[in-house]
Order: sequence, then structure tokens, then C-alpha cells
Amino acid sequence: MVNLCLQPDAALTPQDRMVLDVLQNDYNRYERESALRAPDAAEDIHDLQKQIIEALRAVNDPQSADFEPSVFFTLDIATIKSPFLRKWVLDPYIRWAQSIVRVDTDVVMVSHLLLYLTTTIPSAAYLFYDFRWWHGILHCVWQVVNMGTYTLMMHQHIHMRGILKKKLAWIDLYFPYVTDPLMGHTWNSYYFHHVKHHHVEGNGPDDLSSTVRYQRDELSSFLQYLGRFYFLIWFDLPRYFLRKGKQDLALKAGGSEICNYIFLYLLFTKVKAPATTCVYLVPLMIMRLALMVGNWGQHAFVDESQPDSDFRSSITLIDTASNRYCYNDGYHTSHHLNPLRHWREHPVAFLSQKEKYADEQALVFYNIDYLMITFSVLTKNYTHLAKCLVPMGAQMSMSLEERAEMLRSKTRRFSEKEIAEKWGKQYAKLK
Repeated sequence: MVNLCLQPDAALTPQDRMVLDVLQNDYNRYERESALRAPDAAEDIHDLQKQIIEALRAVNDPQSADFEPSVFFTLDIATIKSPFLRKWVLDPYIRWAQSIVRVDTDVVMVSHLLLYLTTTIPSAAYLFYDFRWWHGILHCVWQVVNMGTYTLMMHQHIHMRGILKKKLAWIDLYFPYVTDPLMGHTWNSYYFHHVKHHHVEGNGPDDLSSTVRYQRDELSSFLQYLGRFYFLIWFDLPRYFLRKGKQDLALKAGGSEICNYIFLYLLFTKVKAPATTCVYLVPLMIMRLALMVGNWGQHAFVDESQPDSDFRSSITLIDTASNRYCYNDGYHTSHHLNPLRHWREHPVAFLSQKEKYADEQALVFYNIDYLMITFSVLTKNYTHLAKCLVPMGAQMSMSLEERAEMLRSKTRRFSEKEIAEKWGKQYAKLK
């Protein structure tokens, strides 16, 4: 791939490889047109894009012969060639899982619920029965391994209001009260903050997790951002709902958070402090950090002219960590454009709107996850970020240095005067 500075990750999902193939062909066409100084025939490129979109739709369609559910994240089921395993193990498991999961593609969610049921929950229970520090440390490590995948499964859960069939709605309703605290979430906080708040405000000035008032490439700004969420979100979120006249949400959000803290306090003081620390407190501290590191990366680049555009205030990642293991979380712009879009639909939605992404100067990266986006921004490594950028539209004509400078310009803090001009005076803290 001549325009990509880095070799694409070998572990990319098949869907991500198809998306990159289309973007590569677009750039090849641009290079040919630049060399010939004349328009290039676009029929072949459009035919390829149409074929890939049709292929992506087919693997998501249970009525298609090419339908392929997601069963595991570590491997694609097409790579399992053993007839014995397919006939007697994999296919019966898929049929059973599809009988209880809400969307036929989402067998992997059943796989992970079973994983947590057979590892995390027994491990946590045994730590309260017979605590050993070596076990507690291993438990924390195991939870860190699972936190990302679990959180993005719950991301689908809170947007879809469940992941299992309606007949199992009671399981959908209650299992998060067991598993959420084990994975570092307080009861219902993800739903109230993400669905009822973040997607309403869209990284605007009233968003408690908004990045626009911070200089995104300064560590001091990030630490202020992190500290406020870490220590004040329990107070800030109910206060936000009260300010917006949503007293019921304020009561529910604040009540859930405080009840969860009381639960943790009682476990720590009345039951077993070391077990509570490893099972609940360490995951909570790590998750709060991870959420803010991730959101900083997702909204580090905000366009100075149209900061309220979903295309220009969020990014798309074509990478292994976000898309293979975390339910296509890399397609963050697609998610903001339609929060109810199913995670398997993001690649095809992206390609279907590719021209709009290009026209809107949206940012698409590859071979880099949100953690490394945040780290690269905070260390001002814009050259590396420019190398990870997949150029679209006007970005194709930019040199590497110009791309780096363009990215740098989008991390600048918005002043209160600019906020008043871009969003309205009601959002600005003017003196």
C-alpha cells in the first residue's frame, strides 16, 4: 500500500481489510490523476466498492449463504477448517447461542458472558472465601484483559437496552448489577453518562467529558480532565441533569452511584478489605482512567471551523484492538452519526458514506488505538499520527508535514469567546 506509511496489522478483521482496500484504491486513483493531470476512469473503483459493500452486507444477513456470525474475537470462524469441530462443536454451539442472543451475529456476546460466568465470578467469590495476594493480583490482571471487551459489549447493551432475546429480559436487566462492578463500572453509571448525557451533548461545551475546553496535547490539561471525572462525576452528573430539568434522571444517576459506593464501603469495612480491593476497587480505579484516556483519544481532534459536526469532532480507527476485540469501537464517527447502529454495521455504513466523510474532512487512522492516539497527542508526536492517517479527500494532496500540522491545529483549546460563537452564548462561561 504505497500511501500507507506503516504495514497494516496482520490481525485486522476481514471487514477492516476490505475497508482499507477501498481507501487504498481511492488513493491510487488520485495518484494516477495527479500524474496524468486528467480524470481517471472510476468505474472499476466504484465496482470494487459496490462489491465490497455487498459482501459486507451479506456476512451480516442471516438469510444470506455468506452469513457469518461473530463467535470468538481471537479468531474468525472461517479459519476453522476441521469438519468434526464444525459439525459437532461449533455449529451446535452457534445454533444454541442464536436461540438466546437478540441479534444472530452476536454469538460472541454469549461466548463472553459464559467466559465471565466461569472465570471472573468464581474467582471473585473465592477471593472473599479464602484470600491470597497472588490470587488477588492474578484476578486484577485477568480483569484488565477483559475490561475493554466487556465495556464495549455493555456499550451495545445500553444502546440496544439488552443483548439477549426478550424472553430473557430479566437476565439482561440483572446481570450488569453483578458484572459491572467486577469490571470497574458503578451501577448504571455507564448508561446515564453515555446514553443520557454524552450522546445528547456530543462533546459540546455542556458535555462533562467534553475535550473542547482543554489543550489536548498538554499533560496538565489531561490531568485536570481526568481528575474532574475521577473524583467529581458522582456529583457533576446528577447536577447536570438537575440543571437540564431532568430531576428523575438526577435521582436515578446519583442514587445508583451512591448505593454502589455504600456497597463497596460495607464490603471493605465489614467483609474483607483485601478481597474488596482486588475484586472491586482496583478495577474501578483502572476503568475510570481507561474511560477518560479513551474519550480523550476519541475527541482529541476537533475542527476549529465546525466543532459541532460529528464528522469533525470524532475519529475513525481501522485497527485490531478497537475493532477485533471491542465490537468495532474504532468506528466512533459512525457511532455518533447513529448511536443505535449495530456494531457489525459500522464498516458498511462507513463505506456507504465514504464520500461524505471525505467532503467533511473526517479523520481516519489505521494501526493505532485510542490509547496510543492519546499518548501520541500528549507527547506531541504528530509525525507518527500523520503516518497513521489514511488520507481522504483534500488530505490526499497534503505532505506528511502538512498532515501533521493539520492534526496539531485540531487539538487547540477553545476559548469561551469561541464557544459562544460556535455553540451559542448560553454554553459559554463569559464574564
